[in-house]
Amino acid sequence: MIRTPLRPLARILDARQKGENPDAIERENIRLRHEEMRDRARRRAEGRLLVLGLAFFCAFGVIGARMGHLAASEPSEPRASAAGAAIIAQRADIVDRRGRVLATNLDTYSLYAQPPQMIDPEGAARALAAIFPDLDESDLVEDFTGKRKFLWIKKKLSPEQKQAVHDIGEPGLLFGPREMRLYPNGKLAAHVLGGASFGREGVHAAEVIGVAGIEKKYDELLRDPARGGQPLELSLDLSVQAAAEQVLYGGMRLMNAKGAAAVLMDVHSGEVISLVSLPDFDPNDRPRPPTEGSPSDSPLFNRAVQGVYELGSTFKIFTVAQAMELGLVNASTMIDTKGPLRWGRHRIRDFHNYGPELSVSKVIVKSSNIGTARIAQMIGIDRQQAFLRGLGFFEPTPLEMVEATGGQPLLPPKWSELSTMTISYGHGLSATPLHLAAGYAAIANGGTYVAPTLLKKDGPQYGPRVMSQQVAATSREMLRKVVTEGTASFGEVPGYAVAGKTGTADKPRENGRGYYDDKVIATFASLFPAHDPKYVLVVTLDEPVETSGDEPRRTAGWTAVPVAAEMIRRVAPLLGLRPEIEPGTLADITLTSSSQ
Repeated sequence: MIRTPLRPLARILDARQKGENPDAIERENIRLRHEEMRDRARRRAEGRLLVLGLAFFCAFGVIGARMGHLAASEPSEPRASAAGAAIIAQRADIVDRRGRVLATNLDTYSLYAQPPQMIDPEGAARALAAIFPDLDESDLVEDFTGKRKFLWIKKKLSPEQKQAVHDIGEPGLLFGPREMRLYPNGKLAAHVLGGASFGREGVHAAEVIGVAGIEKKYDELLRDPARGGQPLELSLDLSVQAAAEQVLYGGMRLMNAKGAAAVLMDVHSGEVISLVSLPDFDPNDRPRPPTEGSPSDSPLFNRAVQGVYELGSTFKIFTVAQAMELGLVNASTMIDTKGPLRWGRHRIRDFHNYGPELSVSKVIVKSSNIGTARIAQMIGIDRQQAFLRGLGFFEPTPLEMVEATGGQPLLPPKWSELSTMTISYGHGLSATPLHLAAGYAAIANGGTYVAPTLLKKDGPQYGPRVMSQQVAATSREMLRKVVTEGTASFGEVPGYAVAGKTGTADKPRENGRGYYDDKVIATFASLFPAHDPKYVLVVTLDEPVETSGDEPRRTAGWTAVPVAAEMIRRVAPLLGLRPEIEPGTLADITLTSSSQ
């Protein structure tokens, strides 16, 4: 670029000849040069603004196009780009069929120590031992003064404990946020819920995992973030569960029983409304599994689901129902009951002498072992096996609990004719109270098998048919007579027609050698209301002894039946069942009139 001089010599000389001021020429040239520079800078700035405007336009265009693409695409879960997986601490609630909380989460803190940062290790150990009596002061001093740089002290703290530790003022004692599993109802439904514990742990988070029951069965579901914290809805009714546990606990104590179990089940949907096993535990402070002794001695043992017992005479109705289904007998068919019934060196006897013969209906009402065994002989081995398999007695129940797989029925290693006879009245085949409840539900609902479930269902969930409606109805009539005329007379509940069958089985010894002489498993399987059953209730007592009389009584009629009757009396109104009260006789009324 050629610059114009500010004082051109030719113009300066010419101006001087004319007498003009030559400085004016310089000032004019300076002005012109400044105007040229200003125009050039303006053009440069306008170009830059144009480029910047185009850049913004393109950027907004790209962003708008991307937003439009996302709006038109299907939603999907975002994926973390980090190399390590974060600890998932959030866990969904568990609620009952009415939405009441059974298990939820609580924000709390853990306590850990960094000994290198401690000022007074001995004083901190002494103060911690005073706050937490389960901690040993000498062990803490050893840890705090040793080479360790980090150690956990407590995984869960209450607000009061946290404040007490904070007041110590030791900089080496630190808190980490935690989310713990809380069971606000304490022991209520403990065996169903199971419990939870910590899995992977970090200073600022801890993974909560299920360790038993529903919590373990649906561990992945409860921790799935895709569900958005939607609670898991169970079939249990919290009010009914509380009443059932209270009654069963009182009955167990009153009958001096070692343990007890109760199952209340909807006969049409298979929903388990209440499931109780005693003794129980608090899932907020779940005890450790036993390392020695019998598993059934532990409160963690679920007698309703894991307890495999010979259930005694409660099986007799299955034998009679199958015989009627096959057309071998009807309710009035007479059966030879002369005893004892001999098979090889074995003898089958009745509890009482019922005479030379009984009708099929009376075999159930009187609970005749001999009569039931003779009916089983008519059925045969193969047909008996097929019928019991259809009722679910060959496999563990499909209940949504990890413990359910442990409830495998015990079948005879060799199913002989003698096995067929003894199994017909509940000896030789062991099953859980839940198996029995499912079997009685088939009789109650008109002859179809329903699988027990702990999840809330909408409407009936019928499975395969195992008997005709007519056979089921006749069987219910027999069970009703057991309460009104037979061994379960204490089972009658005013306003609620109860039908059921008692079962008293000798308890086998732990070493498998024979049976105890003075220990039994007493069971009462009932359904109500008898004319239109809605629910089945099974109550089982382990080693009960009723001592109100001169001699101890152990049979189910004296032990399990009264407990079941009280339970029905308590839970039936909670289930929405209205009692049917027969009107009493009105007093005679004489109508008189007077004329004015």
